[in-house]
Amino acid sequence: MRLPRVLRPRSLAGQLFAVQAVLLAVVVAGYALFSYVSDRNQAEDAAGRQATAVARAVADAPTVREAIHAGDPTSTLQPYTSQVLHDTDVDFVTIMSPEGIRWTHPDPEQIGERFLGHIEPALAGRAFTETYTGTLGPSVRAVAPVRDGDRIVGLVSAGIKVEAISARVREQLAALLGVAAGALALGALGTYVVNARLRRHTHNMNATELSNMHDYHQAALHAVREGLVMLDGQYRVALINDGAQELLGLTEEAVGRSVAELGLPVPLTGALLASGPRVDEVHLTATRVLVVNTSPVTGGHHRGTVVTLRDVTQLQSLMGELDSERGFTQALRSQAHEAANRLHTVVSLIELGRADEAVEFATAELELAQALTDQVVAAVSEPVLAALLLGKAAQANERGVELVVSADSYIDDGLLPRSLPARDLVTVLGNLIDNAVDAAQGTTGARVTVTAHTDGAYGAYGADRTDGTGRPELVLRVADTGAGVDPAHTEAVFERGFSTKPAGPGGRGLGLALVRQTVRRHEGTLTVAAAEGGGAAFEVRLPLPTVGAAPARTREEVSAQSAVPGGDA
Repeated sequence: MRLPRVLRPRSLAGQLFAVQAVLLAVVVAGYALFSYVSDRNQAEDAAGRQATAVARAVADAPTVREAIHAGDPTSTLQPYTSQVLHDTDVDFVTIMSPEGIRWTHPDPEQIGERFLGHIEPALAGRAFTETYTGTLGPSVRAVAPVRDGDRIVGLVSAGIKVEAISARVREQLAALLGVAAGALALGALGTYVVNARLRRHTHNMNATELSNMHDYHQAALHAVREGLVMLDGQYRVALINDGAQELLGLTEEAVGRSVAELGLPVPLTGALLASGPRVDEVHLTATRVLVVNTSPVTGGHHRGTVVTLRDVTQLQSLMGELDSERGFTQALRSQAHEAANRLHTVVSLIELGRADEAVEFATAELELAQALTDQVVAAVSEPVLAALLLGKAAQANERGVELVVSADSYIDDGLLPRSLPARDLVTVLGNLIDNAVDAAQGTTGARVTVTAHTDGAYGAYGADRTDGTGRPELVLRVADTGAGVDPAHTEAVFERGFSTKPAGPGGRGLGLALVRQTVRRHEGTLTVAAAEGGGAAFEVRLPLPTVGAAPARTREEVSAQSAVPGGDA
């Protein structure tokens, strides 16, 4: 929850803008101060050079030397210095005797007075500069000697008032401040633009809110069990949470890699690379059934894709069991209807006084049903598989297909290990039978033949084979009298979505894909070949553990054991 605006701290963008504005102002102010001091020093140096040049030029002028030797130097030199002041950018030119008595001065009242300042270096024959406060105020002045041969007959002082120097510096400073203000305004504008963009990206949140959001974001990614994958505009993995890593069999190393490089099944890779959204698509990996949703992230162009993954492996298995149970129920309902018809027939025969024919009719129906049950139970006494076969037999009969269990089938009750749950066997055998019934329906002599037995150390009756590694196997074989499988499609039939029939309400092409997934999960094999007499034969071999395996027994041994009271049937 976000705080009211009056209570919230300044946003991160606002803080950055304030810091940048203050920093820019400090930099500009510091530069202005440095420039002022530097320009003032440079101005004073320039004024000193200018005063020295004027003083030396006046001291070297022949007119000055001639006027000094005249009886009244002031009458000649005062107009001369006034002209010099007019022609040069100095504030005063004073010509004096070697004793420092002024012959000229901008203020006529100061003529005849003693010069205020130092003259000793000039009397020694050397021109020099100094900053001194005289009758005109503080000034930068230069004093140069007037020579007549080897004698010093006078001194010339030229100067520029400090006030004038400061005025020049202020003019330069005003221009500098204008440039600095422009730089500050430009920098502030640039900072504002950058921070406005930052505000949009951070949704005007302050640093604390961003930190909290990051913490919540990380906690949510690890807590959500559904898979979440974020792809960038080039379909590289930008983020993947723990759930997605588990569902796809990936690690954190997937971040930064292209989806095409992850080794995912081709249909799933195609869904992740699709430019459009995908809604509740079912995809298979080696061990899971996943529901995939993708949503492109756009903002004028493709910025990335958000992918969510849900594991429906167990749900799909339960749905398969439910479909089997529903079919079994429908078959029982149909049989109940048929039983009612037969019962009416028996009652009618009795009412007609034909009791012998009624008994014969009823006995024949019971023997037929019991024969089917005895056949299945004798071959497969494992209860789940037996129930599945009975249900599928009834379903197949309703569709005009005969389902038979081959004579060499035998699976004893309790023989299958816990590592091979009944749910997986229902998925495998149920889907194979459904596929075979679909293929055989409508053909002449439509039949589906089921073979189920164990090979190897588990003691398959009539066989002693293994998978080549010495491990026993459970063998499930379903053959039909349909059109068979095109040799070019022997691999494609196991891909999700492949079907040679029109799509039904719930879609097609998933059953065999689920079978292959289940077989792979148990490290088994799934093959398809042409059946004897036409049609297709699908064979599944699932390895079984050898630890604690029962010794091989024949059908006769089992039957004999079953005949003993209290025996193990």
